[in-house]
Amino acid sequence: MTLGFLGIGRMGLPIARNLIRGGTPLLVWNRTPGKCGPLMELGARQVDSIDALCQQATVVMLMLLDESALDAALGRGTPAFRTRIRGTTFVQLGTTSPAYSLALEQDIRQGGGHYVEAPVSGSRVPAEQGRLVGMVAGHPDHVAIVLPLLKPVCSQVFQCGPVPGALRMKLAVNHYLIAMVTALAETVHAARSAGLDVALLRDILDAGPMASDVSRIKLEKLVTEDHSAQAAVRDVGTIARLIAEQARLAQAHAPIIEDCVKLYRAASEAGHQDLDMTAVVKAFGTGKGRR
Repeated sequence: MTLGFLGIGRMGLPIARNLIRGGTPLLVWNRTPGKCGPLMELGARQVDSIDALCQQATVVMLMLLDESALDAALGRGTPAFRTRIRGTTFVQLGTTSPAYSLALEQDIRQGGGHYVEAPVSGSRVPAEQGRLVGMVAGHPDHVAIVLPLLKPVCSQVFQCGPVPGALRMKLAVNHYLIAMVTALAETVHAARSAGLDVALLRDILDAGPMASDVSRIKLEKLVTEDHSAQAAVRDVGTIARLIAEQARLAQAHAPIIEDCVKLYRAASEAGHQDLDMTAVVKAFGTGKGRR
C-alpha cells in the first residue's frame, strides 16, 4: 500500500508527522511546496502534482480547509476528477457538511474510486501527541483498510456505519466541545469583570470534578490571554454553523449552539478569526455576540 497525504496545515502537519513516525511511508503534495519540507526531513517523498499523488498512492488522506478546497484539489466537476480518483481510496479527515460528504462519496464511487469518512476530534495539541479521537464511516471493506492507518494518529477510533455517519457524529461531539469552551470563556470574562482572581479560579476548576484535558488547556489560555491558535475562531465558527444546521434539520431546538454561532461570527468580524477559539472571549467584551 502507498499512502498519500494532502493538506499540510495546522492539523495536517502533525497528523502526517505521526503517520511517518508510525512507520508509514508517505507521499505528499501541497500547493505551497515549502510546507512539505518538515515531512521530507522525516522521510516523506514529495511529488510535483496532485495528479502524480493520486496516480502513485493507493490511499490518499485529505485534511483540507473546506469543501471548496476539496473540490479544487480533486478537480471535481472537471475531466481531471475521474482520472485522479479511479482506483484510489480517499480518506476525508476534515469536517464538512454531512450532505457534502455523502455527495462526494457518490461521485467518487461513480468514478471508480472509494471513499471513507474519518473526521477526528481534537485540536493541534492532541494531534501532535497522536491522541485524536477518530470516527469512521464507509463500506466495511474500505474501513478495514483505513483503520490500521489511523493507529499512529488516534488514541481511539469509533465506527459509525455508512457515510455520512461519522461526520454527523463529529458534529454532535463538537456541539458539546464548542458549548463547553464558550462557557469557559464566558466564565473567565465574567469573573475578571467582577474583580476575581482568575488564576485562582483556574486552580479551583482544574482541581474539581468538571476538569478535563480540554478545560485545563483552554482555561490556561484564557487566564494568561494567550490566544495562539490551536483551533481557530474561523474554523470553529464554521463547525458551529454546521452543528446548528444539523439541529435545525432534525427539528431539535438548540439555543446554546445558535448563540455560539453568533459569538464566533462576532469574534471573526472583529478581526480575531485566526486566533484560538478562546478568543471568542473578545466577543463577550464587545457585547456583539448578543445581537
